[in-house]
Amino acid sequence: MPQQAAGIRTEPPVSDPSAAAEFLGRLEKLDPWDAVLAAGPEPRRMLRGEDLDSALEVAADFIDLKSPFTAGHSRQVAALAAGACRQAGLPAAEVVRARRAGLVHDLGRTAVPNSIWDKPAVLTRAESDRVQLHPLLTEQMLRRAGALAALNPLAASHHEKADGSGYVKGLNATQLSPAARILAAADRYQAMTQERAHRPALTSQAAAGELRRMTAEGHVDRDAAECVLAAAGHQARPRPQTLPAGMTDREVEVLRLAATGLTTAQISRQLVISPKTADSHIQHIYAKIGCSTRGAAVLFALRHNLAG
Repeated sequence: MPQQAAGIRTEPPVSDPSAAAEFLGRLEKLDPWDAVLAAGPEPRRMLRGEDLDSALEVAADFIDLKSPFTAGHSRQVAALAAGACRQAGLPAAEVVRARRAGLVHDLGRTAVPNSIWDKPAVLTRAESDRVQLHPLLTEQMLRRAGALAALNPLAASHHEKADGSGYVKGLNATQLSPAARILAAADRYQAMTQERAHRPALTSQAAAGELRRMTAEGHVDRDAAECVLAAAGHQARPRPQTLPAGMTDREVEVLRLAATGLTTAQISRQLVISPKTADSHIQHIYAKIGCSTRGAAVLFALRHNLAG
């Protein structure tokens, strides 16, 4: 029987170019993020307080499942950063922000292939470039949610270095808040105590020694490192008792805050003193160290290991 008579189609079906173009055009206009949000049930529930913390902990566990070498990393960094912020005497709100930022600081890791994270050999330059993008990817992901975007100054800065040689933005200690410097130190310390594909885990004592070596080389802020080590149970190394230029402890506090970029009004609020008193401290500092600008004062603080 001829195939045509049997009703068997012998030529391929003719596609409709206009239908394909219309479908592809719809895909180009579709934003999956907005589509998912639009499909969600009403009324939408906003997470706050402990509910938000619980949700971020789930996110942290999901992030750490990316590699068998990072199990528990984000939770441990979060706890260590929060404890170190308390050691530093930072406000309670900043302690909470540091913990939350620690939970999601590695969100960008999920966009980098496991073939890179779990590679036991030295990474190629292209692979290193992919790795160094993950803080930027964290920043982009957190920007999607307004409430989480406030975590970015900490979460997306965890690979910056005190001397400005880190990534992605090359920020230095004076451009990072105390909590951001603490989170960066906490991430480094905790990572060293875990095995990675290319190296074994360090003991806590060896990790402490390595973190202090990083401070000596200018990569990690000294005060942040000591607060992290104290929170991890190590004996912190106290500052030298003799302060430069005859400054008082309060003046050192003011100088340290000024070195982070805070205005006089912000310094007064953080130290719970009047703006007039804060300004008086700043003028006394300038007179003692022989400078007349904030930039020169910051350089003095850096030279004498007072920035932090």
